Amino acid sequence: MGESPLFFALRLLKTVASLGRGLDRTGLRKQVYDIADPIAKALNLELVEVQCHGKGRGSVIRVTLDREGGIGIRDCEQFHHSLSHALDVADPVPHAYRLEVSSPGIDRPLKQLKDYQRVLGKVLRVKVQEQVQGQQIVIGRLSAVNPESVVLTVRSGKHRANEQDIELPWDAIIEAKQEVGL
Repeated sequence: MGESPLFFALRLLKTVASLGRGLDRTGLRKQVYDIADPIAKALNLELVEVQCHGKGRGSVIRVTLDREGGIGIRDCEQFHHSLSHALDVADPVPHAYRLEVSSPGIDRPLKQLKDYQRVLGKVLRVKVQEQVQGQQIVIGRLSAVNPESVVLTVRSGKHRANEQDIELPWDAIIEAKQEVGL
């Protein structure tokens, strides 16, 4: 049945340990990511993001996980336990810190193609660089995702009875989130 997530991560520590100390936040984030990613994969999870905030004893390492169909508290607990042990061994942070593990939540910003593919058919709120139909914010159902753009089906007209597809190139999108409750 494969190796445990902790053993899998410890196997990588020889490489990670060579990254050294005195890292800036970007370096620390990458080092934590390099340790956390194989643990997430071993647990059948997707590592969405690693954030490092604060300095000294007030430091926080925040790891966001997901998977098709969502994750539960047990997934977060198991990952937290495995990553905590791996970080104790690698010791990338020379002082006390708080480790937080969570799911991204339904209203997380969509950043990558796979994020959009995951919410195909859902209603999105998209902030665009240039106005579309006189609006800076476009709200519509995500009907297509392709390498060049996304397509939203928006309702317009009196009583929002008319539907229209609007294609938004990736470089036109400033921010996109799934609309909660729609």
